[in-house]
Amino acid sequence: MRARQVALFDTLLPRIGLDLAKPAPADLRTLYPIPPGELRLEIGFGGAEHLIAQAKDHPRSGFIASDGFENAIGKALTAIEDNALSNVRLHAGDAGELLDWLPENALTRIDLLYPDPWPKRRHWKRRFIQDDSLKRLARILKTGGELRFATDIADYAAFALARVLRSKDFIWTAETASDWRSPWPDFAGTRYEAKAKREGRIPAYFIFRKV
Repeated sequence: MRARQVALFDTLLPRIGLDLAKPAPADLRTLYPIPPGELRLEIGFGGAEHLIAQAKDHPRSGFIASDGFENAIGKALTAIEDNALSNVRLHAGDAGELLDWLPENALTRIDLLYPDPWPKRRHWKRRFIQDDSLKRLARILKTGGELRFATDIADYAAFALARVLRSKDFIWTAETASDWRSPWPDFAGTRYEAKAKREGRIPAYFIFRKV
């Protein structure tokens, strides 16, 4: 990391980082200086391009973002400071811990963009979307809330879709057979997506709604 990013771990992160050692507030909107109208979560934000674009475009929404890599946190901290964003809160650590910490029915949207595909079949149990994790995601989503998922790995797309279709908590919102080919209207691209396209991989985009 650059020196500035390292410094922000000491100055900015203590102000906007979530303390999971303490119980979550009953109303997560109190985490922000101006209570937002809705709350969203991004899991594994990588370079933070999508997170920052969404936070800038939706200043009345509150964003919670989780990533376990220090470089990702450093990039997000720099962008948050550069854009003077007050509507983002970060969790520097395992997303599973955050899911357990968040209260029920707290979020209107969860973004899971290009997660690790764990391509070897023996590692598929490590993929983020599983029967159990879908239940955990459903717990923190409001009824009608959305899980938005993007991947450039075809067998992960099929793997995830199969688990959602057998879930009692989510429905796939597709209206046509080709809906998965196009990103949702307000999608902000990521550097990983750009790399995938350069290398000839075709991204797939899914919106799953909690019922």
